[in-house]
Parts: sequence; C-alpha cells; structure tokens
Amino acid sequence: MKKREFIVQDLLSKIYQEEFKDGKLPNQRKLSQIYGVSRFTIQQAVKNLEEIGIVRVVQGSGIFVHEKWVKNPLIFNSLTRTPYDRIDSKMVELKKSPATLDEQKIFQINEGDEVWTFERIRIVNYKIEQLEISKMPVAMFPDLSQEVVEHSIQNYVEQKGFRISHYITSYDPITTSKEQSKLLLCKRGTPAMQITNRAILEDGQVFEYSSIVAIDYSVTYIRLFDREIHRSRID
Repeated sequence: MKKREFIVQDLLSKIYQEEFKDGKLPNQRKLSQIYGVSRFTIQQAVKNLEEIGIVRVVQGSGIFVHEKWVKNPLIFNSLTRTPYDRIDSKMVELKKSPATLDEQKIFQINEGDEVWTFERIRIVNYKIEQLEISKMPVAMFPDLSQEVVEHSIQNYVEQKGFRISHYITSYDPITTSKEQSKLLLCKRGTPAMQITNRAILEDGQVFEYSSIVAIDYSVTYIRLFDREIHRSRID
C-alpha cells in the first residue's frame, strides 16, 4: 500500500473513532512528523479526504472534520473519491424497447410497457475506467436524452420531482469480454469488477437498474461490528 493510502485509511479510522475531539486534525507539519513522511505526501492525503467530503480545509485555520460524513458506512470508491469536474460520461447507445419479463418484475410495470436502455463509458481523470449499461422505465422518464445520459442521472431524476432513497449494490469479480475491452481500451480478459445497482425511490419504486464493469476499481468501507448478528451466526 502506498504511504498516502495508508495515511488516508489511518486518518479515516481515527476520525471515525472520534480521536479528534474538537473536530480538528493536527496541522500538516505535525502530521508529517507523526507519519514520518514529506509535507507533500500529507498534502495529497488531506486532499483525498477533502475531495471525498470527509474533511474541509480552512486556509489559516486548519483541517476540520465534516461530522455528517463520519457515520457513513461507504466512505469512498474509485469514482466517488473523484470530484465531479474530473468525471465525464460519453453515451455509446440509447434505445427503448418493450420490457422483458425480468424488467417487468424489476420495475413493477406491465407487459407492453417500454424500457430505456443506455450504454455509456465513464472517464475519470481523462482515463476510461467504467462501462455502464442501465435501464429505466420510459413511462417515468419519457424525455430521457443523450444530454441527460452524459450528465447526472440523479439530478435528472430529482428534477422530475422524484426523491431518491437508496441503492442496493452487489459486486462480482470478472474479466472483460472482447466487446467490453474494446470500449474500455484494455486487453481482453483484464480483471474487473462488475457492479450491479438497483436505484430505489422513497416510495419503494425501482427507477434504474444498472450493470457497471469497472477496471482499476477499489472501495473502502467503515463497518460497525454488530455483536448480536455475529453471535446469531455462530449459534
């Protein structure tokens, strides 16, 4: 593990355990002494924490914890750790077709109802890192367009008057196929993570179902230890 990554994870642990009682981290000079690294390495680690919303840096005052993020179990992954202005989406395809039986079940729609399918690549720091295929019900989003697909789906959904509640996400290690490798500009058989998402509104309606193939993927969680669940699994 790179020194910067170690420092990020160590500071996350200390923040989560509320070791900085006043919500203020030591200054960069002190942190460089604690970890035995250069000021530049500390600056990069703090920048990472700032970009994912864990801390805020106030010039002349110090480094402060964003308390509302401390209890978030998903801290960051390869995409969420990058500011939006360094992430681009490029649409590969957008089409609509009658919902399959599985799609009818996912979206709780009727036979004959249509579903949008769009494919896009996600470019992070000028490098193609993800290939996404998503489905959304046409009846809910009749004006879905290339402009929407290449920007924020979440913003679009909430601007339509819906309220997003949560996502159910699963992860499976795979290797890229010939077609996937062509779009991701990598070798066929490159190790990747397949990420499947169900996006759910406050009323329980699934509004998007997506499958993402991500290369160079990493994720960091903080998860509370639940003794009751642990004991129930042993008994």
